[in-house]
Amino acid sequence: MLKDITLGQYFPIESPLHKMDPRTKILGLVFMLIAIFVANGLIGYLAVTAFTLLVVLMSKVPFKTYFKGLKPIWFIIIFTGVLNFFLTPGTKIYIGDFSTGMTIEGVILAGKMALRLVLLIISSSALTYTTSPISLTDGIEKLLLPFSKMGLPAHELAMMMSIAIRFIPTLIEETEKISKAQQARGADFDSGNIIKRAKALVPMLVPLFISAFRRADELAVAMESRCYRGGNGRTRLNPIKFKKIDLITAIIFVIFFGIVIALRFI
Repeated sequence: MLKDITLGQYFPIESPLHKMDPRTKILGLVFMLIAIFVANGLIGYLAVTAFTLLVVLMSKVPFKTYFKGLKPIWFIIIFTGVLNFFLTPGTKIYIGDFSTGMTIEGVILAGKMALRLVLLIISSSALTYTTSPISLTDGIEKLLLPFSKMGLPAHELAMMMSIAIRFIPTLIEETEKISKAQQARGADFDSGNIIKRAKALVPMLVPLFISAFRRADELAVAMESRCYRGGNGRTRLNPIKFKKIDLITAIIFVIFFGIVIALRFI
């Protein structure tokens, strides 16, 4: 299950999304997330779904990669769906004379929540799939730069966020190795009740935390040995630039966001 988590991975391929300024993609993701929650009604949900599929096509990342990233959240979708089925008040659903205990409003709400979760994961994955960690850091730093005048450490925050995203696949891979090593020594993570399974995870979590702290220390030593001193006076080999494709994309996002807002209140 852990190896199915693809968030944080970068695919260096040629696509329109790869050529965009990271600031455009980050702001576009923010508008997309807001639109997903603002969308209401069948037309609104069809609009955000179609736009998300358009983004996926523009990224040129295989569909199976996005679907692979959705596997870890299926349990959450099913669990929340079952809760909405039976706990949402409304018109009861009957099969003949037998009451299922579910409501029509609960089924509709469960469908909305499931669609929102799927679109959230796909939209967020599209950003990391098409943006390298360095570009992501530069983009976040540029967007936070106006707040640095108020004392906000823009570069440090951007660096921490990008490093955290970058090391998600690494920690997942490390977890898989530790899990297989523990299972080879007789550890059982699948049998027993929830409490026993939680206790069985302790032998895996301890070495995982130790490995994470060791990697963090090695990264700090590597940065210090290269005389890294933060963002003050730092130059870039490939500075990010706002291009024509970014302007067109920004206009499209604004128009799309305006349509979703209008559909909300119509």
